[in-house]
Amino acid sequence: MPLAVRLDHGDSRSLQFQLFDQIRSMILRGLLRSGESLPPSRVLSEQIGVSRNTVVLAYERLLLEGYIESRPSVGTFVSGALPETAIFTGTDGCRAPVLPAGDNENDEDFAVRVPRAQAVVNPRAGLTYDFWVGRPAADSFPIKEWRRIIDSKLRYAGARMTEYQDPQGLLSLRRAIAEHVGPARGITVSPDEVVIVGGSQDGLNLAASVLARHVGAFIHEDPCYQGAFYLFESCDLPSSPVPVDEHGLDVACLPEVNRALAYVTPSHQYPLGVTLSLERRIALLQWARRTGSFIIEDDYDSDFRYEGAPLTALRGLDDHGRVFYLGTFSKCLGAGLRLGYLIVPPAFVAAARSWKTLMSNGEPWLEQAAMAEFMEQGAFNRHLRRIRQTYRMRRDCLLHHLRRHFGDVDILGTNGGMHIAWRLPPGFPSAIEIERRAGRAGVGLYGLTTGGACTQTDHPRVADTLIFGFAALSEERIAAAIAILARVLNETQPTAEAREVVS
Repeated sequence: MPLAVRLDHGDSRSLQFQLFDQIRSMILRGLLRSGESLPPSRVLSEQIGVSRNTVVLAYERLLLEGYIESRPSVGTFVSGALPETAIFTGTDGCRAPVLPAGDNENDEDFAVRVPRAQAVVNPRAGLTYDFWVGRPAADSFPIKEWRRIIDSKLRYAGARMTEYQDPQGLLSLRRAIAEHVGPARGITVSPDEVVIVGGSQDGLNLAASVLARHVGAFIHEDPCYQGAFYLFESCDLPSSPVPVDEHGLDVACLPEVNRALAYVTPSHQYPLGVTLSLERRIALLQWARRTGSFIIEDDYDSDFRYEGAPLTALRGLDDHGRVFYLGTFSKCLGAGLRLGYLIVPPAFVAAARSWKTLMSNGEPWLEQAAMAEFMEQGAFNRHLRRIRQTYRMRRDCLLHHLRRHFGDVDILGTNGGMHIAWRLPPGFPSAIEIERRAGRAGVGLYGLTTGGACTQTDHPRVADTLIFGFAALSEERIAAAIAILARVLNETQPTAEAREVVS
């Protein structure tokens, strides 16, 4: 059916955003109901007189935020998960349920603001060939060792399973982490400065709570990790994007604002994978000191370095208490553990401990105790050495087959981490179009917006960059997947074999 949308070419907002915003508003006001079909992108682009890519990008954002859903070989529909009778668009454009008025007829309805949330669950889970980002190999988890440690801890747990523990975290685990980040990341830290959290996102929330009254602006990489951007967006902090190039965050573009918070991923920038140079690390710290600002250093996959020694972490270079260092066990062991850590500057230790108490009273004792013993016995370092070699081989396999099928490819992020970014050459279809074609052939590929990144709507990398998470795929599956991708890009329509893979 045709949609009653009107785009203003004189509007400062992009056509893509105008289209996204109008369709979202129609859904939230009930003009488009759950399960109702939307016109195909080609049909809608012809109807409203814009490029098909503009419609595709708007649809992709609606899909990512849960307003619509795609059914392969059927079409695109308004999400069935949307409530049909209890939503409206608030003044900030967020979907918000209307709570029923009380018995007093003078009671006013009020809206509950719903912040945006990052994509956590893999939308293509179950595909044989899936390059979903940030996913460790399932068979890499040290199950036998972990079971032995868990059994031992349970046998002698006593009252530890029935009483509250230190909200800041188990001392033995904090000590093991402090000893690990010294040689691994060049950070000299006391266990008192370590707070155990439930993964990176929990650490970001803790840092946001601690710093809420100390900062007035949010500075971030562009493109940036969705989870961080959406969190600080919900805090109503004015944000400033800073571009990223082959040397990482372009510190020359940092705004001269006082008391800001800068979020960075210097070891393996998310999502482009580049490493922040030492010169820029020093300049970033000087900026923080000069402006009275703070830095959150998210070192989400720094355990994996394949070429050269890793640069010292920002926290290891920080002599003025400006850096909050965030680490996680989600990438080296698994997200199911929900364990990470935040290293806070000494001046913020008491505040961090209090905030963690208010937030959750601390993380589960059993997982902390098991992780502490896993690290103390040296099993953690042995595990890292083993999977680092496995992931290096899978990275090499991916690079080999990309070059075999596509020639001299422009790849970022090869020195470390669990994913690479491929900048597509001129003349190729857009990243979103390739993602769609590959998906129909049974290969899960991801662009920036579908791969957990957030960026400006007109950022050039949105159209020309694909992200490949390689850690969870065997070398045989990587080779097969890239062969399918090459075949898909040489065809205008999926082959019978590709259709068979999808079915």
